[in-house]
Amino acid sequence: MKLKEITSHIESIAPLAYQESYDNAGLICGNQDMDITGALICLDSTEAVIDEAIANKCNLIIAHHPIVFSGLKKFNGKNYVERVIIKAIQNNIAIYAAHTNLDNVFNGVNAKIAEKLGLINCSILAPQNNTIKKLVTYCPDVNAPAIREALFAVGGGCIGNYEECSFNANGYGTFKAGSNANPHVGEIGKQHQEKETRIELIYPSYIESKLLKALFVAHPYEEVAYDVVELSNKNMQVGAGMIGELATEMDEKDFLNHLKKTMKAEGIRYTALRGKKVKKIAVCGGSGSFLLGNAKSSGADVFVTADFKYHQFFDAENQLIIADIGHYESEQYTMELFYEILSRKFTTFALHLSKINTNPINYL
Repeated sequence: MKLKEITSHIESIAPLAYQESYDNAGLICGNQDMDITGALICLDSTEAVIDEAIANKCNLIIAHHPIVFSGLKKFNGKNYVERVIIKAIQNNIAIYAAHTNLDNVFNGVNAKIAEKLGLINCSILAPQNNTIKKLVTYCPDVNAPAIREALFAVGGGCIGNYEECSFNANGYGTFKAGSNANPHVGEIGKQHQEKETRIELIYPSYIESKLLKALFVAHPYEEVAYDVVELSNKNMQVGAGMIGELATEMDEKDFLNHLKKTMKAEGIRYTALRGKKVKKIAVCGGSGSFLLGNAKSSGADVFVTADFKYHQFFDAENQLIIADIGHYESEQYTMELFYEILSRKFTTFALHLSKINTNPINYL
């Protein structure tokens, strides 16, 4: 199997366009055309993980965290990042990472946490905006079905759980072909009226080039009339964190014990209990303190995440319970998520879950 088959599938679920600006998700090292014999799934690409990949005859490592976040100027092995890259290249091992792009999609990292905790009625905690555009085009009535199908085929017209969504209105267009034109209908030098359909649909911004290419191929006119409109709508399928509900409300301590057991946490740092039942739970894998305001405004009883600093705990202000379970602990099930994504598509491909605990934090 070619590496690009695997990376293309991951990116069809977690597009690189949805990663945060500071991130470096994608192919870290390797060639998209290389043949892959097996893949090792991990959270962090450490030297021990490279050795594990070699032992398992895997020439691809799929990680959640990119081993390289900023540019490397020298490769002399002076730190673990350089040593990992050097060893991977020496052993012809590709490294691929899906990080905040996998965090930010609806069925990504936070959905897996919510699933483990038994949350229902889940939605994105902080939906992104400026990720959706609208295409408007005009075509002869007879060509409208084929054009709609072409646009749907490349991902246009998706709204939440609905596909092939469009709005259509009928009218007529006018034009007069110039002397150098090659009109599909009408005659050169004469004004022509044509019964036309106005087609409108929304699409994720990152597919724009594919969408326009499909439009130009399917449209019969020599000059295609179309508008691209930027929308400020929130994208309810893309964004940070997740909010959901327990099927049955729980006592605060009971929930914290459930959380500790489910997420295999050595300990939980949490703010003062409020003496109330908890039902509405916000989650964010990894460092989620930036979402505290969203968790408060959502009415969450508990915010489960990691990496809160001392003074940030005061910001709970008794409006909810902050439950900091640790960075590694909050993201550990991402490996399981990767396995599910890939095994459903590539049923006979050799996938291995890393047995190495890459958590750099120890507890006494």
